[in-house]
Amino acid sequence: MDYAIDAVLTGKARAFGDDGEPSAIAKQVVAGPLRVRALGIEGDEQADLTVHGGTDKAIHHYPRDHYGWWAATLGDHALLDAPGAFGENISTAGLVESEACIGDRYRLGSALVEISQGRQPCWKLGHRFGIASVPATVVKSRRSGWYYRVIEDGAVAAGDVLELVDRPLPDWSVERVFALLIGGAGKREPDALRALAEMDVLAATWRVRAGKLLG
Repeated sequence: MDYAIDAVLTGKARAFGDDGEPSAIAKQVVAGPLRVRALGIEGDEQADLTVHGGTDKAIHHYPRDHYGWWAATLGDHALLDAPGAFGENISTAGLVESEACIGDRYRLGSALVEISQGRQPCWKLGHRFGIASVPATVVKSRRSGWYYRVIEDGAVAAGDVLELVDRPLPDWSVERVFALLIGGAGKREPDALRALAEMDVLAATWRVRAGKLLG
């Protein structure tokens, strides 16, 4: 399956929160090919490396498919007029959380990437939109987006193709795993949590979370 990449975005850390907390969530569309390496896309930054970035969260992908739903939910918000509202690096249409799976490998331009986890929302999304309930709405709706780790370096540009090359875990969609680990569904599915705690391709922090939810 192929998906056209309609935008590639990067951002630099800058003062963002009420107390000057830095963030690079305000990413901008970048033209031309950019290098893709283990820690992400050339020119991109993350402000708080304790919760963002690193090899398991090198690249953030958010489906453009959800923008219409968000506009209907939040009203006509200027951020929804173009890609980047959710701090994503990659924007496509046609691939959403119910279809994308943990462990999926894709050619992202010439790079090879692998889905490592869903995106757990934080207060910064609410602050960016000026609507404090946005993170809770992400959790409730499961419109989370996801992260990639980089398996092979390469380059990517808008207009390139995101091509699925392997789906080893078709039963573990991003939506399902997000619901289990972030949305509270794991309390009713201990066997699923055990499987996630031992799933090598799942991001390390989410494997730990699965273990903690088991008690």
